[in-house]
Amino acid sequence: MSDDLAPHRRGHTALVSASIVGVVLVAFVALLATRDSGEREGRSPLIGGPAPAVAGTTLDGATFDLDELRGRWVLVNFFATWCPPCIVEHPELVSFHEAHADSGDVEVVSVAFQDSVDEIEAFFEEQGGEWPVLAEGVSSVAVSWGVTALPESFLVAPDGVVVHKFTGGVTYEGLQSILSQARGIPQGDGS
Repeated sequence: MSDDLAPHRRGHTALVSASIVGVVLVAFVALLATRDSGEREGRSPLIGGPAPAVAGTTLDGATFDLDELRGRWVLVNFFATWCPPCIVEHPELVSFHEAHADSGDVEVVSVAFQDSVDEIEAFFEEQGGEWPVLAEGVSSVAVSWGVTALPESFLVAPDGVVVHKFTGGVTYEGLQSILSQARGIPQGDGS
């Protein structure tokens, strides 16, 4: 009798386990989707240390390697098109990128999290943004940067050291302010 019930119990246990995993995933996505979009300074053990690798193929088929941008400030942005705070912050990133495009002193790179290439391409086509976007084969990048929620961004100094972590959506003013502080420029004089 117990041999007849064993497959049924295993199936029941697998169903319960799958249901629990599903509930946890839904709760995580709901947390990301309803998270406050306000910009906050985040703590990270990466601050003051060398930036973890960010490398791969961009949406337009080019190769990207963060190490090749030494000598420039880099904002590494982790996002998803399904994340409401990411949608809210996107115009701010566009303004920040455009403000530094002519001088080339700052680069922005976005790393997509659990998103499809088609969705990301449509998002950038609709919302703007002319910076490198990594979308495929980059799941380990978010792990190595310790990303726990979206959006998160990190400012990397020209020497490759992480100097600031932004938790939540960024603003143009906030990015400019932190960049000025990191450069040692008094507030109001930053560019």
